[in-house]
Amino acid sequence: MASTDQTVSGVPGRYASALFELASEEKATEEVSRQLNQFAAALDQSADLTRLVRSPVFSSEDQVAALTAVAAQIGTTGATLNFLKLVARNRRLSALPEMIKAYATLLANSKGEVAGEVTSAEPLSATQLSDLKAALKSSLGRDVLLTTRVDSSILGGLIVKVGSRMMDNSLKTKLQSLKIAMKGTA
Repeated sequence: MASTDQTVSGVPGRYASALFELASEEKATEEVSRQLNQFAAALDQSADLTRLVRSPVFSSEDQVAALTAVAAQIGTTGATLNFLKLVARNRRLSALPEMIKAYATLLANSKGEVAGEVTSAEPLSATQLSDLKAALKSSLGRDVLLTTRVDSSILGGLIVKVGSRMMDNSLKTKLQSLKIAMKGTA
């Protein structure tokens, strides 16, 4: 398998690096990460917000105004809010999810950890998360900074991504594999 060393590059990497440097100077890396994760969760839950972020039809002024309103509702302030506005003004909102992932990677690297993402059909309990982190640590030899996503379309199981590794143990994938196998035997 490939290494779990993570680097950030491209437009998302440049924006995330700039935000990370600013947050480091302000000693607010964890707070910025928390606020970015809240925004990412709002993005996952709202089709309208996703459309606003991904669609080039909206003007940058409209995007900034909408982001400001959303940020006020979810408690995004300071450097994180200014970052979101800058990204909107520069017409880079479509890369925002990748910027958030790149920031998580930078934060994890600064702590000697590796960033990972787990997707489940239902929210994981604190016990399940700690058990998963422990299993990943024993497998990888490093602590893992996990971000969580809920995607009910996977039906059950987990999809875990750490670095360039991915383990898809979702029920949806297993059912698709079974369907393909059964077509081959017919």
